[in-house]
Amino acid sequence: MQLWVGLGNPGPQYALHRHNVGFMAIDAIGEVHDFGPETKKFQGWLREGRIGGQKVLLLKPATFMNESGRAVSEALRFYKLGVDALTVFHDELDLAPFKVKVRQGGGLAGHNGLRSIDRHLGPEFRRVRIGIGHPGHKDRVTGHVLGNYAKAEMDDLADMLGAIAAEADWLAKGEDTRFMSDLALRLQD
Repeated sequence: MQLWVGLGNPGPQYALHRHNVGFMAIDAIGEVHDFGPETKKFQGWLREGRIGGQKVLLLKPATFMNESGRAVSEALRFYKLGVDALTVFHDELDLAPFKVKVRQGGGLAGHNGLRSIDRHLGPEFRRVRIGIGHPGHKDRVTGHVLGNYAKAEMDDLADMLGAIAAEADWLAKGEDTRFMSDLALRLQD
């Protein structure tokens, strides 16, 4: 069993923020792979299903970004899963918009959701880093991250989320390189 967590903030006012792209990815995966309905569990929303023969739990913490680690650690403890079963989907300033990279462990890059999970579980969890691009100057980072995707970006966003969901089988099998490769091929112009 695997636990896949999308990072974001709860509430309709945050729904299209770049910071919520982790929630968006989890929603897309759940829809494409016909997961069960969301239930309120572990201080968040949980869906259960299968991807490529693997049982996967999809969790969107309702704790707000800064306390995501509480929900994640509670779910892992309940299912008696180690951190090796965890994959976190999150926004990444240091990647170009709509680029996706997977890595095991690493730094926190100032991301409060990752910082919270690290505080509860340590840094050695798999991350699916979803690029939102850097606005160019550090004074504009907060507005960029907490800003909505522009109307002109909606098609690219939908294409990327669809591609993540379509290639999720590779993630479930632990084939991160194949996931990134096939995802990149799908997103070529």
